[in-house]
Amino acid sequence: MFKNFIGIDYSGAKNPISRLAQLQVYLSDGRDPPRKVEPLQKGKKNWCRQEVASYIRQILISQNETIIGIDHGLSFPYAYFVRNNLKNWHQMLRSFSEKWMTNAEYSTVDEARARVGSPGGSTEYRLTEKWTSGAKSVFHFDVQGSVAKSTHAGLPWINEMYGNKEITERTHFWPFDGFDVKPGKNVVAEIFPSSFRRRYEKKGRSSDEHDAFVVSAWLRDTCLSGNLKTYFKPLLSESEKRKVLLEGWILGVL
Repeated sequence: MFKNFIGIDYSGAKNPISRLAQLQVYLSDGRDPPRKVEPLQKGKKNWCRQEVASYIRQILISQNETIIGIDHGLSFPYAYFVRNNLKNWHQMLRSFSEKWMTNAEYSTVDEARARVGSPGGSTEYRLTEKWTSGAKSVFHFDVQGSVAKSTHAGLPWINEMYGNKEITERTHFWPFDGFDVKPGKNVVAEIFPSSFRRRYEKKGRSSDEHDAFVVSAWLRDTCLSGNLKTYFKPLLSESEKRKVLLEGWILGVL
């Protein structure tokens, strides 16, 4: 189903051009175990968010049959859509990105929060978070294991990609473009490394390196076993599916 499997451990710290040890990218071509991908700028030790976005764009434009698992939320709880009168995911991405602008070079999530205000409560959960042990709300900031900063830092980059016709013609943003993925398409999906972390030996990797590794490894192994298609169709009622098309879903949760 796929030829390349990319795992990204994300971070919302500092600003988009800050190089962070927490940002890690691993890639497997399906034949070999995942390997660490070095930053695009030669000689740099760590990635920055701007560079990660550039790397993802290059992959999605130049390749087919690549799946990318990203460790941050790709959407918000249904209540956010209702409060802001948003009808679909792309409308939410545009609206959020225009207000928060966390992809601007020197912008930080903390500065945007102070300027814009709280987007929602820390106990507001998406359906997928209710179904996932240990997953926190995308609005739950400043606690260990939080994905709130990563989510609020990453969504404007997703908005840029979803507005790029070259990318959307070749890429399925799952599940927002539907639960069924057509053959030959690239896929971008949200993933939760904690679900698979213990399945793979750490072997000297840092925690962030290991999280990116296990995402790539799990995607590869599940695809090669023929089971990945199962995870694209979580067991949901029709009403739950309609909500998930707005809220998104963590790939790997059934």
